[in-house]
Amino acid sequence: MMNLLLLSRRWLSLLAFPMAALVLISCKSVTSNDTVDYKSSGAVRGPNLSYPPDLITAQADRRYIIQDGTATMSEYNAAVKKSAQMRTNVMTGIPGMRIAKDGERRWLVVEKPAPELYPQVKDFWQENGFLLVVDSPSTGIMETDWAENRAKIAQDFIRSAIGGALDSLYDTGERDKYKTRLEVTKPGETEIYITQRGAIEKCTTDTTGACLSTIWTPRPNDPELEAVFLARLMERLGMTQEQAKAMVAAPLGPKTPKAKFVQEGNNKGYIELSAGFDRSWRDIGLALDRSNFTVEDRNRSQGVYFVRYVNAKDVGDSKGFFSNLFSSKDDSKLQAKKYQVIVKSTGENSSNVYVQDADGKPENTPAGFQLLTLLTEQLAK
Repeated sequence: MMNLLLLSRRWLSLLAFPMAALVLISCKSVTSNDTVDYKSSGAVRGPNLSYPPDLITAQADRRYIIQDGTATMSEYNAAVKKSAQMRTNVMTGIPGMRIAKDGERRWLVVEKPAPELYPQVKDFWQENGFLLVVDSPSTGIMETDWAENRAKIAQDFIRSAIGGALDSLYDTGERDKYKTRLEVTKPGETEIYITQRGAIEKCTTDTTGACLSTIWTPRPNDPELEAVFLARLMERLGMTQEQAKAMVAAPLGPKTPKAKFVQEGNNKGYIELSAGFDRSWRDIGLALDRSNFTVEDRNRSQGVYFVRYVNAKDVGDSKGFFSNLFSSKDDSKLQAKKYQVIVKSTGENSSNVYVQDADGKPENTPAGFQLLTLLTEQLAK
């Protein structure tokens, strides 16, 4: 059975050629647009319509989810209008704002308390065309819904001819979502981390190679997209565009292997890091953000991340994007289990990472072993 998305694209190609014949324009080659544009997607779509349902994500505490996991378009538009009005209040910039780097990782450091920064960062994502599905001022964590980067759609002569009338039928087959975490390292100073996750739509084929339907699958993390939004956030907070781009574009340090998975028998083990506590805490936080985890809370002084995790293998959902839009899922299948990820310093340049259950007991199970393996893989990227 042909997937609805594939039918739409085929219909578009059939329709576009006779329309192009009626329009007198000069031919121009397909050009790639390197900009990032999620606004056009966010402005026209209804809440959650771009969520790839085949890509299972952890379920955060309902206290931190905007009602029903979405925001109405009227609320979205009102927030964007409010943000535009507030923009004049931050154009003078924030003193001490800078990009910090450690190896190949970068993050933003701002000399301002997290409670004051959080509303501005939230407005920033809404201004860029995103809806928030996780909004937790108490923990300094927010997460966007899945959205499409419309700038990746080639501007060929057919699309130019038909304009925006059939624009919604063009699709990149890719979606992105972003996590933002505000960390307080010392009074009056806040670290801001932005991580990206991506999904791509792929065909499922029969024995002849014909595409039967499509399914959303994870695609590699894109550090360049993270850098783009770090620069945009700096500009939003008052830095000039030139300054922000220059700071983000500065070369990163060399990548050095620093994570080793140490196995101690069946389903028992830990991660050994060749870094002190501060760097290990930061690296584990970024690894969690880029994985299928939801960080619900954390206690830096005790070295504990409180997380939820959904194992996509337990769900076994192979339906396509549009078929899932109009079907319900058994919530019990998506029930996320709670874990504690513990970072312990073992020396000036060494730390260990353990996984415990929700009660703080060693998670010596296949699940705990798998979580350590996933974190090790992320740390190696």
